[in-house]
Amino acid sequence: MISFKYLTVALLLLSHLAFCQMPSRTPTPNDNLKSSEVLSNGDVVFRIYAPNSKEVTIGGDIIPWGQKIGGTKAENGVWAFTVPQVKTGTYRYHFLVDGVKVYDPKAPNANETSALIDVLPNGEEEFFAMRKDISHGAVSSVHYYSSSTQSMRRMHIWTPAGYNAKNSKLPVFYLIHGGGDSDLAWSNVGRAGLIMDNLLAEGKAKEMLLVMPDGGIDTKEFVLDFVNDLIPYIEKNYTVHTDADNRAFAGLSMGGLEVLDSFMAHPDMFAYINVMSSGWFANNEEMYKSGDTRLSEIASTLNKTAKILLFTQGGSEDIAYSNGNEMLKVFDKNEINYEFTEMPGGHSWYVWRHDLYNFAQKLFN
Repeated sequence: MISFKYLTVALLLLSHLAFCQMPSRTPTPNDNLKSSEVLSNGDVVFRIYAPNSKEVTIGGDIIPWGQKIGGTKAENGVWAFTVPQVKTGTYRYHFLVDGVKVYDPKAPNANETSALIDVLPNGEEEFFAMRKDISHGAVSSVHYYSSSTQSMRRMHIWTPAGYNAKNSKLPVFYLIHGGGDSDLAWSNVGRAGLIMDNLLAEGKAKEMLLVMPDGGIDTKEFVLDFVNDLIPYIEKNYTVHTDADNRAFAGLSMGGLEVLDSFMAHPDMFAYINVMSSGWFANNEEMYKSGDTRLSEIASTLNKTAKILLFTQGGSEDIAYSNGNEMLKVFDKNEINYEFTEMPGGHSWYVWRHDLYNFAQKLFN
């Protein structure tokens, strides 16, 4: 049976592909490979697709001390290893492919183990650099139960330096990642926590709570979870303001669509909104028809509540550029007040880090 998590991530990825044309390729056994499987008898099977490798082994603390687990290579290039009678618990594991340690590329959290490198030529991107001369906040991984999805869900939360020593209420900024990523993306490759640390140290931003939810579910389900479960969890468990003037909301790409659906469903909930590199799909007539109808219904409320409604793009090379521009014509038709900015850089974290840097300075003033 396909789990809810895998199904929703698959739906998100399929939706994200509508932004761009992907080159065709020949399918491989890796496409539908189940890389780890716990059998009913207590054995655990691990698999990796490595058709051109001469030697593959498996390691980690799931392997009993001093033992070596032999594997087999099928004709389709899939290596398989069976670890017998594994006791109940949580274990680390990795493959050794021709002597190189390889973490399971098919694991659910594989995209969270990517290596990172900071490229700072001549100090040009120092607004997201780790500085030693300032105080840094904390990024926490927080799990909560969602009644909307009937599952445990995760988010990452940045709190400013000294937050735990204070008792003053803070405004909240909700920030969503894009398709194929996770709630770790903004604090990881997006450098959101470091950007906020530096802005605060320079007096360019107000203190706030930065909440980075998991957007990896169907957009409509995201809206339900976000409004009915996530926001109430934040407002119950953190010392924050609970009114629209103290809520900001932003998201990139697929996260931008989730932002759109959220504020259009609840136009009185957010005073600061930034849709990054996103827009209704140009070939989806239903999106435009229903969007037009809904905007006509909420125009007066949205114009009154939203102090800033900002749309940003990565220039004409952004794969969502035409989608966003076509969508804004519907906003114009319904006389929605908004701002638009763009910068070269395409559909990339280079652009979105700048978007966060610029937008955060406008919040809660």
